[in-house]
Amino acid sequence: MIVYNITIKIMPQIEKEWIQWQKEEHIPEIIGTGCFKHASVFRLLEADESDGITYVVQYFAENMGQYKRYIKEMAPVLRQKALDRWGNRFIAFRTVMHAVE
Repeated sequence: MIVYNITIKIMPQIEKEWIQWQKEEHIPEIIGTGCFKHASVFRLLEADESDGITYVVQYFAENMGQYKRYIKEMAPVLRQKALDRWGNRFIAFRTVMHAVE
C-alpha cells in the first residue's frame, strides 16, 4: 500500500469552506481518478497555529504505479484547481510512504 500524504496549512478564515470543498469536491475528484482506493482527513493536534491550521489528507493507492500515474497525468490539473480557488491562503507539503505490514 502506498500512502500519498499531503500536509496543508490553511488560514483560519477559510477553514470551514475549505473542509467542505475537500470533502464534497476535491477528495472525491481525486478518488474518482481510480488511482486511489480511499482517503482520510486529519487535523493536526498540539501544533502551533499562529500561522495557520494544519490538516493532513492521506490517499491510499494499491501500488506505486497508480501513484505515479496520478502524479504524472492528473495531479497538475487538480493542483491548479486548488490554487485557482484558494490562491495563497494555503501551503501544502507532500510526501509518499509505503505501508509496512
